[in-house]
Amino acid sequence: MTDAEVLAFLSEGTRVLQLATIGGDGAPHQAPMWFTMDDGKIVFRSFTKSQKIVNLMRDPRLSVLVEAGEAYAQLQGVMIQGTATLVTDPEYVLRIYGALAARYPMVGDEPIEMGRQSLQNAFGRFAPKNTAVIVEPTKVTTWDHSKLGGAY
Repeated sequence: MTDAEVLAFLSEGTRVLQLATIGGDGAPHQAPMWFTMDDGKIVFRSFTKSQKIVNLMRDPRLSVLVEAGEAYAQLQGVMIQGTATLVTDPEYVLRIYGALAARYPMVGDEPIEMGRQSLQNAFGRFAPKNTAVIVEPTKVTTWDHSKLGGAY
């Protein structure tokens, strides 16, 4: 995929990101995450005491995978190896909550755009207890089987 195709793939739809961090014992720790894009980079949030954030505080290396497709000819994916930039600023975390609510059904049955006060009411008490993670890529691997034209 081109850079523009990667950005479109990651920005569209309600895909789930598979996150891998490194546990204290060196074993991989995987978790599915909702995510958004901020300035062309993947961003997600989690409670600061969660295992994934604890792992990233100790070792910022991570790998993320977003994929789509059911049939072989439809398979598409983006795998990013990189490091985490951890952001604990409650205002930034609240902004990420808003971007996630616009993409996923976090409040009700459908994604919704939320104003500042609605965000504060819904997530303000959680923002100080969360850490946002900005994925800083060091290696990006992509695939798009739809471009193969049936020739595998």
